[in-house]
Amino acid sequence: MMPVIALPSFRPEIQKNLAIAINNHSRQQLLKQKVLIIIALCCCANLTFANGKRSDNPLLDLSIEELMKVEVTSASRRSQKLSEVASAVFVITQDDIRRSGATNIPDALRMAPGVEVARIGTDKWSISIRGFNGRFANKLQVLIDGRSVYTPLFSGVIWSQQDTFIEDIERIEVIRGPGATVWGANAVNGVINIITKKAADTQGILFTAGGGSFERAFAGARYGGKLNEDTPFRIYAKGFARDNTHSLSGMNAQDKWQSARAGFRIDHSRGIDHVTLQGDIFVNSIGDSLQQPTLISPFTRLDVVDTHEKGGNIRLRWDRKFSEKSSIMLQTYYDRVQNQLIPWTKYAESFDVDFQHRLPLYDRHDITWGLNYRLYNNKVPATELTIFTPQQKTNHNFSAFIRDEITLLPDKLQLSLGTRFDHNDFTGLEVQPSGRLMWTPNEYNSVWAAISRAVRIPSRGENDVTITGRVLQSLPGIPVLPVPVMMVVQGTDRFDSEKLIAYEMGYRHTLTANASIDLAGFFNDYSQLRDFRPGEIVPGNGILPHLIMPVFFSNGTSAYSYGIESSIDWRPYEKWRLQGSYSFLDIHTKSNPEFRQLDSTSGGAAKANPQHQFSLRSNHDSSEKLQLNLWLRYVSGLAFFNIPQYVTMDAKLAWKYTRNIEFFLVGQNLFSQHHRESQSDFIPTIASYIPRGVYGGFEWRY
Repeated sequence: MMPVIALPSFRPEIQKNLAIAINNHSRQQLLKQKVLIIIALCCCANLTFANGKRSDNPLLDLSIEELMKVEVTSASRRSQKLSEVASAVFVITQDDIRRSGATNIPDALRMAPGVEVARIGTDKWSISIRGFNGRFANKLQVLIDGRSVYTPLFSGVIWSQQDTFIEDIERIEVIRGPGATVWGANAVNGVINIITKKAADTQGILFTAGGGSFERAFAGARYGGKLNEDTPFRIYAKGFARDNTHSLSGMNAQDKWQSARAGFRIDHSRGIDHVTLQGDIFVNSIGDSLQQPTLISPFTRLDVVDTHEKGGNIRLRWDRKFSEKSSIMLQTYYDRVQNQLIPWTKYAESFDVDFQHRLPLYDRHDITWGLNYRLYNNKVPATELTIFTPQQKTNHNFSAFIRDEITLLPDKLQLSLGTRFDHNDFTGLEVQPSGRLMWTPNEYNSVWAAISRAVRIPSRGENDVTITGRVLQSLPGIPVLPVPVMMVVQGTDRFDSEKLIAYEMGYRHTLTANASIDLAGFFNDYSQLRDFRPGEIVPGNGILPHLIMPVFFSNGTSAYSYGIESSIDWRPYEKWRLQGSYSFLDIHTKSNPEFRQLDSTSGGAAKANPQHQFSLRSNHDSSEKLQLNLWLRYVSGLAFFNIPQYVTMDAKLAWKYTRNIEFFLVGQNLFSQHHRESQSDFIPTIASYIPRGVYGGFEWRY
């Protein structure tokens, strides 16, 4: 008989704060009403003071039809018009990022429909696409200029390490749905590709600085020049200090974050060849408050820890373009991080070589094929919470893919067929095929459908880790245990890949020259998802008497999910742009009910992801010198963490003092003093509120 685990209830201080939040509800509602009135007045002011001159912002000057022709590369690893991509794709531009007031990549990702972004603390986020979100979410492939930033320790992304000079980002391409045929294992629910500007587009000097309440201080500088006529370059440096968050009881969470980063990019073009050399280095000073399990009542201990992690990467890419449909690409990069905090890592390094060839075949086939090799090497010393056995390990991954774009009817009907073969050290060979159909009856409408298979290969953690979990004080039939029972999560080499079959369909329509709509729907069928099985309870070692209950990773969970994602882009008139999005997600899991509360990214996913998300952005140029940008968001609650729904707004007011100098004032999370968004589960840290923040600054260009 499988034992039932009695999970600990919320602590008294949490219950007290929940009661306070309820009592403050009416006051928050009053504040929201006041803010909405202010917003309405601001919009009226925008309309009143607008003039007929065109903006000097090139993106705002584009019509909706022209925006639909913006080219993306992440869906098929070749340049395509947005309106012709047979995937659910959303592009976040540099102008979107600048107007939003976002100071980091995770906050910028909130603009994309279907993307769940939840801040846990100052330096921690939960980010996923189409569900299965958590701090250690593992079904998303994230790239920076085509360089994978996946960590093999838990098959996810450590967002505090993924940063750049945000003014250098050209666009962020968000692919919702499987991208495994193109990008390989772990591109299960989506792909995010952060693409920076070419060196030629960042010439001159840029300096920006500011500070405020939560964003205590920040500064960044960039210089772009030319080594010769064919070789532009840029260098940058940036740094920031962000404040601590506070726990549900009002205690300082001790998670302040200070960071410094620098980097360069060199582009060289000659004839049909283009070479890019790019690199970054960073240092993070970060803290955390961990809830360590102990055998002494109340069986948890709060430890404040901090570290200085550092790392860097270097990337070399060579492109040779023979024609519009014929090219080759070779890219290699090396990435290394030292003294990572959670899980504590002495070093983690990766090396990657990627080759791609595109060629036409007859008149109707556009073929792209490629090869990839990736190496991961890391060393993870033992701590009270985690032990990796062995401490040091090297893993290899080999892959090959082929994709054929078949023109069935010129300019009307196109079929894409492809597959990828991945070989990894944990499960051997994995095959990930896909088929996509795009129908474009005219220039205003496009319909697409797709079916794909994707897998999430095991991580080192699921094979090699031992996690000291929580202390149980009761078991089925034993309301009071004579000695504490320590639950220990144990990795196993029998853990297999998680699998997905995804069915998708989408529709894009250009309503007028000033309005467009994008709709996508999906049904995802998951199998062999991560679950847990208990082992035999054994006596524990040590001075204090206790028992050990091992819990092993297994593949016992299955799930299905379905949802819709919509976005609308409307320009009421020349200088006012409105962008709205709505996402609906419903997840159903079948798993061991006794262990669902352990894992928000698998068995507990049905209650750990927002069912409804809504976003509305208003970008308005009141004049050539004044901009007002507003961003309203709604996110439904997370029962898994007992987090209620929230509504919030960000606002940015920018004033161009001269052609080269701009001042700005930004308010974030304006509707309440603070709110909760997510919480860490596997490695429990103290639950925090995300505070309201205000910051100001300036930008100088020369």
